[in-house]
This record gives sequence, C-alpha cells and structure tokens, in this order.
Amino acid sequence: MSPAYVVVTVLGAVMAGFSAASLLLRVAWVVEPLTQYGVPRSWWTPLGLAKAAGAVGLLAGLLVRPLGVLAGIGLVLYFAGAVATVVRARWFSHVPFPLLYAAPAAASVVLALTA
Repeated sequence: MSPAYVVVTVLGAVMAGFSAASLLLRVAWVVEPLTQYGVPRSWWTPLGLAKAAGAVGLLAGLLVRPLGVLAGIGLVLYFAGAVATVVRARWFSHVPFPLLYAAPAAASVVLALTA
C-alpha cells in the first residue's frame, strides 16, 4: 500500500465526512444553496448519509481494497450528480465545489487500481 494512496484516501474520507456532517447538521452555507438549486428538503438526510457512507467506505478500503474502490466510485458518481444539479440550476460559478470533493475520491480509486 503506497503512502500516496493512504494520504489521498484519508483526505477524501475527511472531505466527504465533513461534507456529510455539514449537510446532516443543516449548516446554513450548505443548505441555502441546496434550496436555491431546488433539491427537496426530504432528500437532505439521505444525501448526507450517502456521503457519510462513502467516507466510511473509503477508510474501510484501506483494509479491504475493493470496498474502497466501490466507495470511491460511489462518491465520484454522487458528486457528478451534484455537478449536474448545479448546472441544471444554472449556478455555473458553483460547479467547482462538488468537483473539489470528487477529486480525492477519484484519485483514491485510480491509486487503488494501479497499486
């Protein structure tokens, strides 16, 4: 297991966990844009739990690599959906934010598959 894989995976898990906690705790700077994007409030908890599961899955992948790969792919797909939601709402200046969270998850998958 390479040090780069460990560092990138832990970073991705911390970022996804932070994003999940921010949504589950209904932090204003997170939920206000969701309202503006048209994301129903009833989706917020399941979306937060999906991110939390992805964070846990990335960490579990340090022990069981296929689990980490699946969690990383799930997070990349989650944040791709977030990009689509932002674009659909025509808030193009917000597109970099979900990409920033997707990047370490994607890098973790690449490093896991190339190791």
